[in-house]
Amino acid sequence: MFDNPQMMTLLRDTLHEVKGRYPFIMLGYVFLPDHFHVIIKPEGNNNFSQIMHSLKFNFTKSYKKEINHNGHLQFWQKRFWDHVIRNEIDLENHIHYIHYNPIKHGYVKGLRDWNDSSFDAWQKRGAYPENLNWQEPLEGVWGE
Repeated sequence: MFDNPQMMTLLRDTLHEVKGRYPFIMLGYVFLPDHFHVIIKPEGNNNFSQIMHSLKFNFTKSYKKEINHNGHLQFWQKRFWDHVIRNEIDLENHIHYIHYNPIKHGYVKGLRDWNDSSFDAWQKRGAYPENLNWQEPLEGVWGE
């Protein structure tokens, strides 16, 4: 679904709308053809559940309108997996995990080859060296 540029735009637009209603900081993301990973930090009294519920609900509503579908449509998992980041090392490991996901799933050979992720932003912050060439998870990077 998200390999369609129109659906990717719809997902990004929906994320911005949800962020307006339930503010959060997007720390990392990767959008893949059949799923996505986001690392967010809710602000104020907002929580992960209301953010994800709003994202799923509003995306589905917009998607159904886009394809002119009035009936039931189920393409989300019933639940989402969440994890409370415990410390900086845990955050780093999860950022690396999501950035490595396009390689893990065989979509690309290198991190720079996948445009729909926060990899470039994190590299500009110095989290990754310019010559990084991940072919498989790096020893130590994953906390191994």
